[in-house]
Amino acid sequence: MIVATLGPEGNNHVLVLGRYLEARGLAEAEAEMKFYDDFPTAFAALVAGEVDRVLQCTAHFSHADCVGRYMHRVFPVDVFVAGSHPLVLLAQRDIATPRQVARQPATRYYTDLSGFAEEIDAPTTVAVAEGLLEGRYEAGICARQTLEAHPDKLRLVEELGPALDVWVLYGTEPLSDAHPLVV
Repeated sequence: MIVATLGPEGNNHVLVLGRYLEARGLAEAEAEMKFYDDFPTAFAALVAGEVDRVLQCTAHFSHADCVGRYMHRVFPVDVFVAGSHPLVLLAQRDIATPRQVARQPATRYYTDLSGFAEEIDAPTTVAVAEGLLEGRYEAGICARQTLEAHPDKLRLVEELGPALDVWVLYGTEPLSDAHPLVV
């Protein structure tokens, strides 16, 4: 079985996919992970038969578009709840009072951001981390591991902890009416 989700390795989708495979008793040898840059491409690969499943977090900004675009061709086949990497609000170490903050749209209410003059949308928390490290963002919400890897460049503003999200695994065959997930 080939399961697609967003890459690169080390992001939240990869973490949760590994947990899912372990929880469902699927050894990594039985399930190959394939990583895509975006979900529309992953769903197109599913419809084309290039992958067997797609794993998507319902908080991802493209979730509703993918569900609508692939209705009657792609179906939820499993659902579960999983925590993310612990999240933090970080700032550039050398900026005492950041005026801008970057966040993935799903994280915009995870803490009070009213003290920032500008909020910037980024597609993922990984993109926020990359922007912080490249100096494009003064502050941002991303995984705690970013601070742990770059304490010389970034400082902690606030611990947010892991987000608890709903995740859906999609396939090309619908579940039967008798399946326990169908109500």
